[in-house]
Amino acid sequence: MGSNGATGSNGAAGPNGDEGTAGFEASLTAGEATFDGRDAALLRAIAAAGSVSGAASDLGRSRARALSRLEALESAFGDLVDRRRGGADGGGSSLTGNAESLLARFERLTAALAGTAGAAESVFDGTVTGREGELAVVDTDAGPLRALAVGDPEPADGDAVQVSVRADAVTLHEPSGTPSPDATSARNRFPGVAAAVERGDAVVEVRIDVGAGEPLSALITVDSADRLGLREGSEVVASFKATATRATRTNADDDGDDRKE
Repeated sequence: MGSNGATGSNGAAGPNGDEGTAGFEASLTAGEATFDGRDAALLRAIAAAGSVSGAASDLGRSRARALSRLEALESAFGDLVDRRRGGADGGGSSLTGNAESLLARFERLTAALAGTAGAAESVFDGTVTGREGELAVVDTDAGPLRALAVGDPEPADGDAVQVSVRADAVTLHEPSGTPSPDATSARNRFPGVAAAVERGDAVVEVRIDVGAGEPLSALITVDSADRLGLREGSEVVASFKATATRATRTNADDDGDDRKE
């Protein structure tokens, strides 16, 4: 049962259904199951306590919930805990080699993501063409998009703005696997071509030509990139939530006081 590297902020959506968030929290996926920091803590606690009940107690969780979670994880990732009953030592639980390998992968991914605190940010110039509550509708060279209107004063119709989105908030899809608009809250979607692919040990930074002046940067896991068959020249669809995007007035520093009068 293979597991896929993914992120709570971002794997490649479409094949694994994950969507990015600005937090970029490490997680591994297998099918519909996700292994995250709480699951890693449970496995480490089992290794330390020598039993599921002891681990649950140490973590302040119920034994029933811990066992239920283990069952769900093992259905997706394979055997994780070796349970010994009775015997001279009274039995207990220990991690399987598969669990140790899963933990090691998770820790490598976590370490790699820790270095992305200053993840690349894409900035596009545009003009506000409308407002939808807290969101601004912005016309850019890549096409219209929605972003949170921020600043004092906030952008209004006709204002020139800069729209920024972090690389770890962008998800990538195969063109044929792009979900319908009603199936995802990632409302900003742009077809493009991978102009550059920089591969690290656990994460891959991709720069996508979406028809704007600057490429759109995306940060995904190695497993997600492999699953997409991603390389320079690959056609992809990039998406990101409106709530993960910020629109600020280009000239806010120059005439903010005038707008308030």
